[in-house]
Amino acid sequence: MAGCISNPVLHRLILLTEGLYRLTTVHGFDHPFTDQQNFGNYVDLVLMNKINSGGWVAINCIPTAVHTIAGALVGKLLLNGSRKIQMMIIWGIVCLAAGYGLDAAGVTPIIKRIATSAFTLASLGWCLLGLATCYWWIDMQNHRRYLKFFTIVGMNSIFIYLFFEIVGDRWFNGYISAISTGLLAIIHIPLTARLIAGSLCIFTLEWLMCYFLYRKKIFFKV
Repeated sequence: MAGCISNPVLHRLILLTEGLYRLTTVHGFDHPFTDQQNFGNYVDLVLMNKINSGGWVAINCIPTAVHTIAGALVGKLLLNGSRKIQMMIIWGIVCLAAGYGLDAAGVTPIIKRIATSAFTLASLGWCLLGLATCYWWIDMQNHRRYLKFFTIVGMNSIFIYLFFEIVGDRWFNGYISAISTGLLAIIHIPLTARLIAGSLCIFTLEWLMCYFLYRKKIFFKV
């Protein structure tokens, strides 16, 4: 694990993100962490001829690559490493301290939609601690009962992620939500309850897709 969060590639990605936002001086896009006025917004304008609403930017793929690479390195640790739990906990605490420390000190705020370095570190810290907890509880303590519900999704995590982001976001989620909330509106269910019910319908149907693939032993892998 010493080669995980201390991996120089991860450091460079975080520093690159900081540099791009802080050191570029494009007029109108020189406010590092202000929505619609930062370097990420400028890149979107160049690439797509528009600035995405809500603050999302395409180049957040650079800092979030830290999560992907760190996940692969942690996977390698789980397969071949020693002191697995201890190292995940140590690095989880280090990442949390660094991420929240940058935010509290006013150096770099925690902003998910542009994946600032503070957000990248803080979220990675929580992921490491969560994984350490699950590994200890499930694999080391052998508490495996009642986990099939989650296993069914986990066995096709790549499929359901891509489905949700591509098909779900562009068509499926809105279509199912419109039907479910529309039907409940007929019987005068409050809006908040209708929205919750719509989300539960989407979740249930997408879980059933994973269950179908699980029963057919179809697993998407990279």
